[in-house]
This record gives sequence, C-alpha cells and structure tokens, in this order.
Amino acid sequence: MTASEPSWDFYRTFLAVLHHGSLSAAARDLGLTQPTIGRHIDALEEAVGAELFTRSQQGLLPTDAALALKPYAETLASTTAALLRVASGSRDNVSGTVRISASEVIGVEVLPPILAGLQAAHPDLVIELSASDAVEDLLQREADIAVRMVAPTQDALLARRIGIVSLGLFAHRNYLERYGEPKSIGQLRQHKLIGFDRQTAFTRAMLKRYPLLDGISFAFKSDHSIALHNALRAGVGIGFYQVPLAKRDENLVRLLPEIELSLDTWVAMHENLKTSPRCRVTFNALVVGLLDYIRAGGEQERS
Repeated sequence: MTASEPSWDFYRTFLAVLHHGSLSAAARDLGLTQPTIGRHIDALEEAVGAELFTRSQQGLLPTDAALALKPYAETLASTTAALLRVASGSRDNVSGTVRISASEVIGVEVLPPILAGLQAAHPDLVIELSASDAVEDLLQREADIAVRMVAPTQDALLARRIGIVSLGLFAHRNYLERYGEPKSIGQLRQHKLIGFDRQTAFTRAMLKRYPLLDGISFAFKSDHSIALHNALRAGVGIGFYQVPLAKRDENLVRLLPEIELSLDTWVAMHENLKTSPRCRVTFNALVVGLLDYIRAGGEQERS
C-alpha cells in the first residue's frame, strides 16, 4: 500500500469523526482506542495533503478539504456494505443480508409483519431495514430493495408498481368527544390539526389539490411521520393517515371523506440483483405483502 492509497479503515474512521465530532466518540463507535483514531486521521491527512479537522469549543470541526472528501468516503462505505451483503449469501440458498429502504410509516407500521413471515420461511435471511423518508440510491447500492411512494426514474432498476395507498383525514374518538366533528373544510380551522413543521412534497400536493387548506395552522407539528401518527392516535388532533392503517384501529374515525390524497407505491431493486435468491424472495414477499395491505384499504373504503 502506497501513501496515495490510504486504507479503507482510515476513511471509516474519518466518517466516524465527522459524524461524532470527537476522537473519543468515534473510538467508542468503532470499538477502537482514541490514539488509534488519531493515527488514522493523521495518516489520512498525510495521504491527501490537507488538514481535515480543526479544534473548537464545539469539538472537531471539518475543514473544506474534509467536506470535499465526505461524499467519496460515503460512497466507499456504501460500496463496502453492499460487498459484504453480496458475500454473505450463496448463489443457491436464501441466506445472507438484504437491506431494505422504506419511508418511516411503511417501514415502521407496514413492513414488520411482512418481514416476519419472510424470515419465518427463510431463517437464514438477515434483514436490514432503513426506515427513513430520505430516498436511498439503489444504483449506488445504499440499499438492495426500496419501497417508494413515487415511480422510479432510473433505467437500471427492476420495479413493480403496487398501486395507490389512499390517505384521508382521521381523528381519535376521544378527540371528537371533546371537540366535536368538523362537517366542512372551513370548520377544520376551528380544530386542532396535526402536520409537518416544514414544507414537504406531501404538503405541497395537499395544498395544490385543496387550496382551501392553505393558511390553516397546526396545533401539533413534527418533522417525523411516526410522531405525527402517535399524536393522532393519542387524540391530540386531526391529521392525515393511511386508510389501510386506519382499519387496524377501531378508535380512528374518517372525517370529510371528500378529502383524499394518494401515494403511488412501488417496489424496486437494481436489475443486477434479480438472480440473487435472497433479493428475489424478499422482493416478491414485499410485493405480495404490500398488495394485501392496499387491498385491505380498499375493503375499508367499500364497507
């Protein structure tokens, strides 16, 4: 190894220091000693010919050189993780690790029973679930399979459209007993509403379809979808909720059914993974499970 080819360990250490802002915290995260972390950073600085961190009262702050290096180190981390997932499974057996990316709501509320059935059928399968509203790049192998609420646009992906997940306005029965039920969009302004504390693609779509909602203030705001769901289920106020999920809780009441939004749901993976047994069975299980989930919502709408 030459000075121009730093060890991957140095980049892993670099990312840990970037994330934690100190050598000691990075050492705890990686299971190394603080002097070892310091040596890794010194060696990487020598290799790239630039200082990567400066000390401050807030800890170690990244320099411009460190910020320029960060996306490349993150790409190395993603590639290394993907390599280990590929190496963990054989070609003939359903075993090894599959990393799934999904939104917070789908990942936390919908996928666990689907994945429980999958792992019961394939005990050697290890699932990594990234439940976040951030979209992970399948082409860069940040995840193997993704459940997305928008149609994939990258050509190298194998994608299956699941269908539409409907969202409506719901409130807990306890809330309605205290404050009554709104009978029009205008009356919503007199109620405690639950919503995001920042503009999102969802809120923009909502306002575009229902401009009368523009200017309505929220009594409870969060940037986490699950926090919003928990607030609604606790009776804090009125908010949007996936219709199939609402069927699972008899205490949630649909309000103003004329107000409805939709999420176009897809399952996607890199086309190179279609010959991988572990990815193929996981992909198929997600498709079947999510189709059942959407049908459950349709049954509720017809009842």
